[in-house]
Amino acid sequence: MHIRLVSPADADALLAIYNPEVIETVVTFDLVPGETSDMLAWIESHLGAHPAIVAVADNPVEAPEGTPLSANGDAILGYASIREFRDRPAYATTVENSVYVARSARGQGIARHLMDHLIIMATDAGFHSMIARIVGDNETSIKLHEACGFELVGIEREVGRKHGRWLNVVEMQLLLGS
Repeated sequence: MHIRLVSPADADALLAIYNPEVIETVVTFDLVPGETSDMLAWIESHLGAHPAIVAVADNPVEAPEGTPLSANGDAILGYASIREFRDRPAYATTVENSVYVARSARGQGIARHLMDHLIIMATDAGFHSMIARIVGDNETSIKLHEACGFELVGIEREVGRKHGRWLNVVEMQLLLGS
């Protein structure tokens, strides 16, 4: 597996990873599945200071069955991104992260590999703080972030509603040292 920056050719593969989470889970607070045009706009927004990366199988033929393929034939195992935390200038050195792994590729350390790479990129870019906002019962993501050095900074109670449930958000933070 290797990590590279996201490209427009990845749009449909990323949707194949993301949309089932929108439809079937509460790990994202989106309520409507995205379309290719939405993902292309998202990719465009991550081509500058706030990048997105993808984990790509070195050999697409050896990727787990069901792994989505990009338009250029890459087997996309997962993706991660950083984005602006808040739009006020004083927050400019703080970013928020996201990470998603294809269901076919879970349990192989891909999320950790993506997070490690993302943290290095954010640190090298001069960001000082990274925030993770995780739905309260997503223990897998909480444990991943703890393993990456994030610490709990708070819980926002019942701030979201999806699939007939009130949802808490766990907020975690990593100081990057810049």
